[in-house]
Amino acid sequence: MNHFGIITTLVALSFTTALCDDLDPRSLFVEGYAGRVSYQAGTEATLHVSTSANTYSIEIARLGATREVVLTKTGVRGALHPVPENASSHGCGWPASFTFAVPPEWTSGFYHVVLRASDSGGPYVQRNRRTAEGECFFIVRPAQAGQRTKILLQLASNTYNAYNTWGGFSLYSFNARAKVQGHRVSFLRPPSSQFANWEQPFVAWAESNGYVLDYCANSDLEFHHELLSHYKLILSVGHDEYWSATMRDHLEDFIGQGGNVAFFSGNTCCWQVRSEDDGQALTSWKQWYNLDPVFATDDHKLLTTLWSHHLVGRPENQLTGVGFLFGGYHRSHGQFMDGKASYTVHRPDHWIFEGTNLKAGDEFGGKDTIVGYECDGCEFTMENGLPVPTGRDGTPKNFTMLATCPARWHPDDAFWYERFDHKREGVSVVGVYTRGGTVFTCGSTDWAHGLRGKDPAVERITRNVLDRLSK
Repeated sequence: MNHFGIITTLVALSFTTALCDDLDPRSLFVEGYAGRVSYQAGTEATLHVSTSANTYSIEIARLGATREVVLTKTGVRGALHPVPENASSHGCGWPASFTFAVPPEWTSGFYHVVLRASDSGGPYVQRNRRTAEGECFFIVRPAQAGQRTKILLQLASNTYNAYNTWGGFSLYSFNARAKVQGHRVSFLRPPSSQFANWEQPFVAWAESNGYVLDYCANSDLEFHHELLSHYKLILSVGHDEYWSATMRDHLEDFIGQGGNVAFFSGNTCCWQVRSEDDGQALTSWKQWYNLDPVFATDDHKLLTTLWSHHLVGRPENQLTGVGFLFGGYHRSHGQFMDGKASYTVHRPDHWIFEGTNLKAGDEFGGKDTIVGYECDGCEFTMENGLPVPTGRDGTPKNFTMLATCPARWHPDDAFWYERFDHKREGVSVVGVYTRGGTVFTCGSTDWAHGLRGKDPAVERITRNVLDRLSK
């Protein structure tokens, strides 16, 4: 082939490639994350967005009793950013694409960010209107802690991050690339959230019924623990599974100084994590604790595995009154799939049952499956026909068991824990103890579903707890 032929061929190939590009327009997407999990009202916030669109829009709304849009922005300049190989563990590193001041008057709460992009498709084919939508969130702490209310709800943002597979990996293998379990997860990537399943029904019910709440992230118990002294009652709702030692230390100090806590949650404080990068990432080796660098040392108190593991020696029962080792699953993971999903009352004269008209042996909450998914319990014996904790598992001796429902671990979850009794049948427990302040637990992730379903007993018990412990 002569030079003219070579040039002609190259031009033809170039033209064909360009034409193919025109006939095959790239996909349209938009996704992003907030620069921090939580911001104090009155401070500056950032959003970090990657999109194939030239421009995109932003809508920010507070999710409470209603969805209240507080900010909209159109025509934001878009840019496409690469995804690092280690984005799951160390974040995306995208620059801030939108910076704004969180107004001091914004009400503390969970803020949902919707990112939208659109175009008209390709120049020659697929010339149809295309739209794409991404979402993320951030939490707004109050400008003045405790000024509006004495109730602080700390959202289970660590658990959200633990399950998030964006970039390929989470702290689980079942939902990760190649079924490989990660041991570090970054907050600096497009997030996922469990807010809608558990905390939102609680928040919607509480705010609709006149309760004023302030909000913070899990990590704020570690990095902004000065918040706690401004409140009478701290709440945990839903699936609050991952806690650092510093978070726990600060909350236990709060209780010891007379502060009250209500755990409307289950599987609570089950796994220990270590915060890294100033709270922008979590590390937990979980079942593979022998790979944690702490394992090779003489001090295992910060080993990132079960809080109830004998090497850590600090079962969550010491904080919550109950724990996952003596609880387990109900209507999930193949355990008690035909269970009643209701609690049986044992001590109806206790103040939490005031106004419910419940009697010993009565059941409540089954209609809305308030005992479901993951549950916490304690080791107990029967005395005069009533359950009494043994205290051997870390549950305080003055813990009062008020209602129970059967629960059980799945054997596959327990094979690696050499001191676990695979044949044990546990219980989900509603109970209370006092150590300086008062601690209430509902023992189940799904309590808030009873509020969504307007179960009268669940509503009255929740009122009793909020009214008594927030004063």
